[in-house]
Amino acid sequence: MFDKLIWDKLNEECGVFGIYDHREAAQLTYLGLHALQHRGQESAGICSSDGEKWYKHRGMGLVNEAFGKGDLEKFRGHIAIGHTRYTTAGSSKIENAQPLFFRYAHGSMAVAHNGNLVNASVLRKELEAKGSIFQTTSDTEVIAHLIARAKSKDLPGAVKEALQRIKGAYALLVMNEHQLVIALDPNGL
Repeated sequence: MFDKLIWDKLNEECGVFGIYDHREAAQLTYLGLHALQHRGQESAGICSSDGEKWYKHRGMGLVNEAFGKGDLEKFRGHIAIGHTRYTTAGSSKIENAQPLFFRYAHGSMAVAHNGNLVNASVLRKELEAKGSIFQTTSDTEVIAHLIARAKSKDLPGAVKEALQRIKGAYALLVMNEHQLVIALDPNGL
């Protein structure tokens, strides 16, 4: 009985992986996602940048199903983030596959998130009332909108501002063309 109770409570969530300042960042991220496959089997994705151009791919299924032959060959860059998805919020569809990519007033960013925000629906309603348009049902997009609306113009400062608004357990990777910001919830997920 004890074992059954433990396994009813234990549940893996998404897997996130990031690399900074390595010439094969996307390829190493792909290998990292394979190692994290047990954390999510619904979808997988990678975003990378060479400092100027973005390279992105998301697909449904296991990592080797989400990336077809030749998909990795197009990736370039010294910075990359990846994600394997296990649905905790939002539905299982390609729109919710991560990393999510955004263009906003201060440039571009990609966001990968593992966790569950307990105040996501309240924040989403607030953001929609202020004119935000959502393309997914994922609470990860709420984080991206908070970053985009932050007063800070630099990515680390904007992420810090956004995190002050959210409640819940999370591991978060946010990148732009030149920076990778990594954050854990105050309790260390």
